[in-house]
Amino acid sequence: MDDLMNLGTPMVYPAHRQLLQQGDDSRHVLLLTRGVAKVVASSESGYEMLLAIRVAGDLVGEMAAFEDQPRSGTVIACSEVTARIIQVNALEGFLTDHPDAMRGMLAMLSARLRWANQRRIDFRAYDSCTRLARVLAELSQAYGSPAPGSDAGRQVLDVTLNQAELASLAGLALPTTEKALASLSRLGLVERSYRRITVCDAQKLLVFAQSL
Repeated sequence: MDDLMNLGTPMVYPAHRQLLQQGDDSRHVLLLTRGVAKVVASSESGYEMLLAIRVAGDLVGEMAAFEDQPRSGTVIACSEVTARIIQVNALEGFLTDHPDAMRGMLAMLSARLRWANQRRIDFRAYDSCTRLARVLAELSQAYGSPAPGSDAGRQVLDVTLNQAELASLAGLALPTTEKALASLSRLGLVERSYRRITVCDAQKLLVFAQSL
């Protein structure tokens, strides 16, 4: 990991700045070293969908780099982000010389594919409220931190998402997402404020989401 951190050129991106742009033909990747970024994609009709969230330690832009295809999504800094710009030939050479890193790369790509496959199953297997609960449970596990002055079961999501972005992750229409959030709030599983969601009891949310 230390050797990988020495590759490329360090960069700092302010909040809301684009790190990579959909449709671009560039071939470098970015290794995030601090901050949070989101990956969005837009259709030809202008519909924008949140595809994923990426944090420090994640690699972004690898699909276009390895496939020699235009970027399939836009990566936007949610907070100030630091990253290293690594050209694809340098990354390929590094992976060839470091088999452990190659296995780590394959594990990362496999995990992302598994996540996408699970979302497709969820879209057919669960109702809207359960689907949203499953997304919130995963976000809480990955990006949650204990709420100040409470036990570890009460988690504040460290990623700022609006309801349209939550709808994208859960594969729901915005009005349906609003109703599902209201239902989860009435059940005492989540609390909402402006662009901020608190999971009131992570364990109970997991049970409700049928994730145990």
